[in-house]
Amino acid sequence: MNTPPLHEDTTLRLDQVGYGHPDATRLIEQVQEEYVVRYGGRDESPVDPLMFDPPHGTFLVGYLDEEPVATGAWRRSSVEALGTTETCEIKRMYVVPLARGAGHARTVLSRLEETARAAGARAMVLETGLAQPEAIALYESSGYVTVPGFGHYRDSPMNRCLAKQLD
Repeated sequence: MNTPPLHEDTTLRLDQVGYGHPDATRLIEQVQEEYVVRYGGRDESPVDPLMFDPPHGTFLVGYLDEEPVATGAWRRSSVEALGTTETCEIKRMYVVPLARGAGHARTVLSRLEETARAAGARAMVLETGLAQPEAIALYESSGYVTVPGFGHYRDSPMNRCLAKQLD
């Protein structure tokens, strides 16, 4: 049985919001629930919401019509990757299940890269895990390469760290 599309208009509108914005917190909770299903627990990486406020970061919510369906954020990082420490770390990439498969994650990722580049980043870094093969495929198809582990889960065998040079 085919599931009908969430919306007829598939144009994703991206708004920059604060980490505590109601739509952001709702989607953050949904991604945390997905981590429980995929990994058996919530993401315990330390996150200071202020790290996502400009000029040190950005937090995006994607809307179809007026419904929040996607998030993505970056924060400044000191992780050395691809020959630079002028990096930004991607966090909270998520698309609700009914909106997946329409390219929204790629749209969010592109805007994150664009805004980080404009803020002076020379590379993007991120942590993901083996239980998210679709995320790994997205990043690899977008030019991300495997780099040495960093962050809260760097020693986990499920952890995968990736980076991309920003032109």
